[in-house]
Amino acid sequence: MPPKLIISDIDGTFLNSQGRVTPRLRDVVARAVRAGAFFGLATGRPHRWLLPVLDQLPFAPPCVCANGAVVYDPGSDTVLRAFELAPDTMASVVSEVERVLRGVEHGYGVERVGQSALDPEDECFLITPSYNRDAWDSRFGVVTVQELVSVPAAKLLVRCPAMTSAEMFELVAPVVDPDEAHVTYSMDEGLLEFSQPGVNKATGVSVLAAQYGVAPEEIVAFGDMPNDLEMLAWVGMGVAMANASPVLLDAADHVTVSNDEDGVTAVLEHWF
Repeated sequence: MPPKLIISDIDGTFLNSQGRVTPRLRDVVARAVRAGAFFGLATGRPHRWLLPVLDQLPFAPPCVCANGAVVYDPGSDTVLRAFELAPDTMASVVSEVERVLRGVEHGYGVERVGQSALDPEDECFLITPSYNRDAWDSRFGVVTVQELVSVPAAKLLVRCPAMTSAEMFELVAPVVDPDEAHVTYSMDEGLLEFSQPGVNKATGVSVLAAQYGVAPEEIVAFGDMPNDLEMLAWVGMGVAMANASPVLLDAADHVTVSNDEDGVTAVLEHWF
């Protein structure tokens, strides 16, 4: 039977390497929606960074953002649900990270929820001076660590340019209490992402499933990185891209071709 809810990660999955939704993918998603299926996106991105993707679609699907910490409706520019880390929790995580990354250059960032996709970037995405010295950081708010963790946030970020994300994960994850924060990563270049315990993309997808009255076994989800792992395990059919992280390739129910070969489309065309 065709799925009743289709969920796709964005980067490395729904978008090709040029950041585009192919016409073939756009058409099959439109056919699925016309046939009665629900469709949504699930991403590590904040909801303020969705417009370049949504502009390529003929409709505005609901979005699970910030690795499940925010469920957002772009049609009404409304945050439907938010799961935030408390300031004392973030301070505790920072303390543990400081201990294991002592002597290695690193910095911190937070993604605050806000109210709208149009909220000023420098009020919602805050970083410490050593987070990333690239020029694009000029649009973010630059603060001290103490100010960074003083307000609840959807995500706490730790960036270390000298390490890969997997290397950071091996060091940091064992010292962070899973009852305190959930840690994952969505890119290879030295970035860890922390959210409220038990909050991941599956959490956000479950919010949408409950809204639509859809059971997990009636959902197909697509992803490529470790932050998609819980989502692919929770749904009835979890699909990894050929370009996915090895941990996802091992855990998926099915592996499709890469994002540059229209991997999501190749699966959906079996039904729509």
